[in-house]
Amino acid sequence: MPEMLWLIVVAVVGVAVGFVISRYLVNASSKKAAEEAEQLVSDAKRQAETLRREAVVEAKDEVLKMKQEAQAENKERMREVRNAENRINQREESLDRRVESLDAREHQLSSMQGQVERRERDLKSAMQEVNVQLERVAGMTPDEAKRELLDSLRDEVTHESAAIIREAEQRTKLEADKKSREILSLAIQRVAADHSAETTVKTIHIPSDDLKGRIIGREGRNIRSFEQLTGVNLLIDDTPECVTISCFDPVRREVGRVTMENLIADGRIHPARIEEMYAKAEKQVNQQVQEAGEQATFDVGIHDLHPELVRTLGRLRFRTSFGQNVLNHSLEVAYLCGVMAAELGLDPVPAKRAGLLHDLGKAIDHEIEGPHAVIGADLARRFGEKPEIVHAIEAHHADVEPNSVLDVLVQAADAVSAARPGARKESLESYIKRLEKFEEIANAHKGVERTYAMQAGREIRVMVVPDQVDEAAAVVLAHDIAKQIEDEMQYPGQVKVVVIRESRAVDYAK
Repeated sequence: MPEMLWLIVVAVVGVAVGFVISRYLVNASSKKAAEEAEQLVSDAKRQAETLRREAVVEAKDEVLKMKQEAQAENKERMREVRNAENRINQREESLDRRVESLDAREHQLSSMQGQVERRERDLKSAMQEVNVQLERVAGMTPDEAKRELLDSLRDEVTHESAAIIREAEQRTKLEADKKSREILSLAIQRVAADHSAETTVKTIHIPSDDLKGRIIGREGRNIRSFEQLTGVNLLIDDTPECVTISCFDPVRREVGRVTMENLIADGRIHPARIEEMYAKAEKQVNQQVQEAGEQATFDVGIHDLHPELVRTLGRLRFRTSFGQNVLNHSLEVAYLCGVMAAELGLDPVPAKRAGLLHDLGKAIDHEIEGPHAVIGADLARRFGEKPEIVHAIEAHHADVEPNSVLDVLVQAADAVSAARPGARKESLESYIKRLEKFEEIANAHKGVERTYAMQAGREIRVMVVPDQVDEAAAVVLAHDIAKQIEDEMQYPGQVKVVVIRESRAVDYAK
């Protein structure tokens, strides 16, 4: 126990001595740190004051520098202002001098104007006196003299016009080698007229008239169902052993024809059977349309057309114009364009492409308003055809102005295909009216005695009075009649105008 107490006392004393020593060391270090901090603060204050003074000095230097620059800039601006003022003063002086000069000229002109007016009065009086003397010498009034002068000028102009026409023709012939391409394209172009004379009905033969009642059905239900499904009009009249299908849409008309023929062959005619046969006929006709379009592109050698254009092209198989099948007409135009382009040294592929597509709008012109050339051009543009192809389609009936050789080639080929003998049919009434119009145009000209339309309207022979129309005037008359026919008439091919003037010389031997 005593040893334990002793150890405890020693430990307590050691702890107390350690605590005292540690407190002494802490106080000593705190004093030293405070002294160092005071030293750092004083050093920082001295540095801050030094930096402040340096900044103030630099700021004063910068302000002084900016002031000097501003003064220099101000001096420069003042110098420019003085120079501008000097220039303005010089201009004002120059303007003043010009104003003085203009005033002087105005005064001079006013004096000269007075002199001119006096001279004009003198000239008028002199002319009046000369006119009086001329009237007395010539024995004619002023009106008679004017008429005489106009008549002489008219004769002179007529002779000059004839000379100009002859000179132009000779110059064209002499330059034929140089401008052969232009002459060829212009010589064969002629815009053919666009009329709608297609057949809009199909007549279907039936075995007997008893079948008409079955086609009509009880209370007309069969015929109503047929017309609603096909979209055509079914005409059943007293004509023996036939029914007529009428529709403006050629494809729909063809679907109706196939449907009716299948129904007649089957013999079972009722609404359900009509619907079934219509579905089969529609599928069959659509297949024919697709095959016709593909065959046309294969025949021409064009294989990159849009599928919708191929299908629309196939619809032309059932479209006619003046009795001419439009798909066959398009193929003819494509072949003609290719041949003429090759002869002219051009690429025949774009020419055949434009020729094949030129009547594309006729396949849908019953659905969309407007000329078929514009409709076809819009359709080709929508499906990615090149601008030159689109423009050739649009210009082939002059709905827009042709501006390239390709446009003229399509126009020419279209006219050649339509104008060849037997290609298109024309009614007797319209043919007679066209001939009468030709003769009427020619007879309306002065000096024409008689007019004859010959060779189915492709040549007009004009007989003139020799005393009223001389050789020079005959050339001008032929040109005027041809130009008037071009402007006022629509016709296939070209019309030759021949002016015939008879000259007779009579004498007597005594």
